[in-house]
Amino acid sequence: MSTVGNEINERAALTSTNKFELMLFRLGKCGGAGRSELYGINVFKLRELMAMPEITAIAGASPCLLGVVNIRGQIVPVIDLPALLGCQPENGLKILMVTEFARTTQAFAVEDVDEIVRLNWSQVRPADGAAAGNGTVTSIAQLDNAVHGTQLAQILDVEQILRNVFPPRTDDIATADVAFEPAVSAPARLLVADDSSSARMIIGQGLDAMGLKYTMTKTGREAWDALESMSADALAEGGTLADKVTMVLTDLEMPEMDGFMLTRRIRADARFKALPVVIHSSLTGQTNEAHVKSAGADGYVAKFKVEDLAKTIRTVLQSRQA
Repeated sequence: MSTVGNEINERAALTSTNKFELMLFRLGKCGGAGRSELYGINVFKLRELMAMPEITAIAGASPCLLGVVNIRGQIVPVIDLPALLGCQPENGLKILMVTEFARTTQAFAVEDVDEIVRLNWSQVRPADGAAAGNGTVTSIAQLDNAVHGTQLAQILDVEQILRNVFPPRTDDIATADVAFEPAVSAPARLLVADDSSSARMIIGQGLDAMGLKYTMTKTGREAWDALESMSADALAEGGTLADKVTMVLTDLEMPEMDGFMLTRRIRADARFKALPVVIHSSLTGQTNEAHVKSAGADGYVAKFKVEDLAKTIRTVLQSRQA
């Protein structure tokens, strides 16, 4: 097996222990800070790093879009990440991070890359309030190593960043395209877990259009706690878990507990193992998607096509009730 293949398998194996790898990078000085802060992106989203190539500017583009670049015949948009986040590179934009996200490819221009660190999701906390950076920061990672000590790294909300640079033409969802036909015997009640505020908004709009009830949580840990609470309430009321929740819809990358660990816990617990789980993630590509499906979920759908989400939810619920 190739070295690349070994690295992919090794990183995939980390998910069974609630761990992941984070690529650290720098954007320059931000705001009134006197130093260049650390930012991070999940290595699973990173396709490659390259020295800054020649960029072709696009007339009338967003100020944060530097232009496009030709990478082995593929035309890829290049986002000026420091400009988007209000940072000033001291040494110019030297590195291009090429990423795959929700079946799209884009590149982020950054000042420099630092290193790859291996973390447990328990070292990552949700970014709330001022720490969320107007929605561009989804979580904060505490680095415990010889190089960084206990320095913090900001994990960016790529969903929100891409919506800022490439605003959708409309936020309206055609109810007729996603309406949940009365093809299941009981109303569906979903428990949703996603750490991105932008993603939660889009998911909520879609579920509303489908006419489905749902409970929204921000992390796998919060979703797990909600499941345990629902189970206890159902038992106290003399009912069943299905009276409280009929499906879990979870993201993968989440602070405290990721979607892989949440799915495995559900499958390992006698109270929840029959509960359908659908993974809704921006981690795409054949390798990632194959690994996602091996986690024990009933379905997988890539962000963000509400029609695909509606179809997957309907199919999984119907198959469970067949």
